[in-house]
Amino acid sequence: MLWPLLAIVLGFLGCTVLAVLALRVHGEVRRLSGQVAQASRRIAAASEDLERAASDLARTGRSVRP
Repeated sequence: MLWPLLAIVLGFLGCTVLAVLALRVHGEVRRLSGQVAQASRRIAAASEDLERAASDLARTGRSVRP
């Protein structure tokens, strides 16, 4: 009777450890996805700034040409 009970307890502990690790992974994935979204917004803003600067530079270049 001891061995089946020990096997059940160890199986339950194994499932508990896996559940805790799954929750930790889930939290890290959510944190990483937030960082990726923030980086994407920053890249989009930098791209808009670059486009604006390029159009200003092109406009300035046209006015300087003879």
